[in-house]
Amino acid sequence: MAQIRKWTLRELHRLPDDGNKYELVRGELFVTPAPSRGHEELAARLARILDIYAAKHRLGLVYRPRAIIRIGESEVEPDLMVRPASPGGPSGWEHAPLPLLVVEILSDTTRRRDQGEKRTLYTDAGIPEYWIVDGEERRVRRVLPDARDQECDSSFTWHPAGAAEPLVIDLPRFFRQALEGEDGNA
Repeated sequence: MAQIRKWTLRELHRLPDDGNKYELVRGELFVTPAPSRGHEELAARLARILDIYAAKHRLGLVYRPRAIIRIGESEVEPDLMVRPASPGGPSGWEHAPLPLLVVEILSDTTRRRDQGEKRTLYTDAGIPEYWIVDGEERRVRRVLPDARDQECDSSFTWHPAGAAEPLVIDLPRFFRQALEGEDGNA
């Protein structure tokens, strides 16, 4: 049986800036090409919703790719995350607080790792909530530590600690707007 090569953060950081996204999960290197327009439409619309909610409830900031989560010797760039702001603290990603929410939007190249290795990494790290957005199936899988995953395809609610009221997303409307170009806000 062939031995699988384990990558290090040092090796990861030496890779070229060639338009691909490079992530390291427990020694396994993942390379992802640039996302599709549909993927980015979902991310942009969801970021808009989360930006407004996070600001209103003072939860922190919504971060997009190029912002990383470093957990031990793993380093990933989720599609979106809500992370408490940490002004004035150390500037390295290894000092950033854990996100309150991590969102990955499935694509053909990321489906297996988003539902497998990255899901395990996020839950093992104690990230309170992880959403796996499936544009093809038009649903969201909510992953909570120590709970059964929830599949949502209608109304979707997020009520993080510290928020006075929950965020409610009408998923059919959200997916219609993002994937069919319907005007309006989700």
